[in-house]
Amino acid sequence: MKRTLTRIIISVLALVILLFLAFKLSPYPAVWLVRYAFEKEAVRVDEALEKFVPENILAIRDVQYAPTDPNSLLDIYYPKDAMGSKNKLPVIVWTHGGGLVSGTKDHISNYSKLLASRGFVAVSIDYTIAPEAKYPRPIQQLNEALSFISANADQFAIDSTQIILAGDSGGSMISAATANLITSPSYASITKVKPGLQPDQLKGLLLYCGIYEVDNLNSEGAFGSFLKTVTWAYFGEKDIDNNDYAKSASVLNYLTDSFPPCFISAGNKDPLLAQSKGFAEKLLSLGVQVDTLFFPNDYEPGLGHEYQFTFDEDGKRAFERSITFIHQLLSTKDPGQPSP
Repeated sequence: MKRTLTRIIISVLALVILLFLAFKLSPYPAVWLVRYAFEKEAVRVDEALEKFVPENILAIRDVQYAPTDPNSLLDIYYPKDAMGSKNKLPVIVWTHGGGLVSGTKDHISNYSKLLASRGFVAVSIDYTIAPEAKYPRPIQQLNEALSFISANADQFAIDSTQIILAGDSGGSMISAATANLITSPSYASITKVKPGLQPDQLKGLLLYCGIYEVDNLNSEGAFGSFLKTVTWAYFGEKDIDNNDYAKSASVLNYLTDSFPPCFISAGNKDPLLAQSKGFAEKLLSLGVQVDTLFFPNDYEPGLGHEYQFTFDEDGKRAFERSITFIHQLLSTKDPGQPSP
């Protein structure tokens, strides 16, 4: 009996040690846990939006935008009568969030339909998440998608002279970097990413709850631990203090006055709120057109990370502000009515 108990104790201790080493030596174990939790919640949030989606939206799914990369797929959402019309529509290209380590284009399908219902073609893209892909691969993929969209605009009733980039969380980070390298040749050179558009094609951005300064993240508490896992997975090393190329992901430090007009928002209880506010302040200091939606610190109910996908009063308010911003920017007409 004692011998059996000893063996059990030794086995349990060995397992604990192995798990400890696994989490210390690789980001994968923590990433798997994050993916499970994030993707389960993303599916729930997307399903909750379904009741707000009008019936006249069609979709073309799983279009491969890079022929040699099976992960390079996009979905296209458009009003039912768009393909038969001679009038082409502006396009919103949305890059999903998920902390760079989770998520798919499918998780924003209903939100994309809502965008399409207001006079746009909405495109959501997939990219290879970390640690399967490292920086700057997702940024390269977004630019490949933009190049594909521009080259095939006529096929999808898209006005390739009126392109809006959009994203949430990690997707905002990717979108902001892409906008900067499209409009700043020096940043394109630093990141070693080929721009997918000409600067005059990119008219603006919608950025929610993003990360814009990876070398200035709060590392305290549970959320700080999560961010450490994300950066380890995305850059392939725990500490990027001595990695100048990884630091080029801090797009805030490379902004110029050529950056496109931008709508920026985050909730008052979002752990990344300071990142959005800092990004907006930097753009304003450069004279870039910026519209923001932030909330008082004591605003109730407190709005957390990705608040905009919860279509309550505040989520709808953010959506309407986004739509108004784009239509005013493009001088186009909003064919839809405010969401109920």
